[in-house]
Amino acid sequence: MIKVAVVDDQNLVLEGLCSLLALHPDLQVSAQRNHAEHIVTWLMANPVDVLVLDVRMPTVSGIDALREIRNAKLPVAVMLLSTFDEHELVLKSIRLGADGYLRKDISFTVLTDAIIALSQGQRWLQPAVTQTIACHASGPNNPPLYEFTQYETLSLSELEILRLVAAGFSNAEIAEALYKSAGTVRNQVSAILAKLMVRDRTRAVLRGIELGLI
Repeated sequence: MIKVAVVDDQNLVLEGLCSLLALHPDLQVSAQRNHAEHIVTWLMANPVDVLVLDVRMPTVSGIDALREIRNAKLPVAVMLLSTFDEHELVLKSIRLGADGYLRKDISFTVLTDAIIALSQGQRWLQPAVTQTIACHASGPNNPPLYEFTQYETLSLSELEILRLVAAGFSNAEIAEALYKSAGTVRNQVSAILAKLMVRDRTRAVLRGIELGLI
């Protein structure tokens, strides 16, 4: 069983999340609370595999709590949940060592899949694509952009970069957030384009949407 803790200042959301997660056969909600004060002490008394943490909370925010957790070097994967996609918050959370970042409008399946992935040492970043790209992708009058149905599988690192590209991050911002050199990110973006058989970043994002990668 994967032990999960949930922290959210809205009691209705907190109870709903815990009730839903408890339905999954591989997950055990072993701790919950509606604030992030003294988060390190609380987690030491309630060790878990994955912490699901609300970003915006009074007194101690999810970002502040994440910083405390990483400074204390607690062996827990942290998934941040946010009502909105906020460019700077996503970047800041990644820099501070968040293992995942999701919006609260995701499905239950996506949330549980993400928690399981985090428990296995993976990262799960799913910032929403920009409105312009999403509208372009779903527009009824748009002609097909791709002639291929096959593509070379992306690595976990490449998927992470593709999702950040979809959120509008530049190569420099991605490099800073993931602690990679700009050259490495540039090469990985080029590899993504080649694997998806597209010629630019926008088409890579559209292809990712079409294939369900984003």
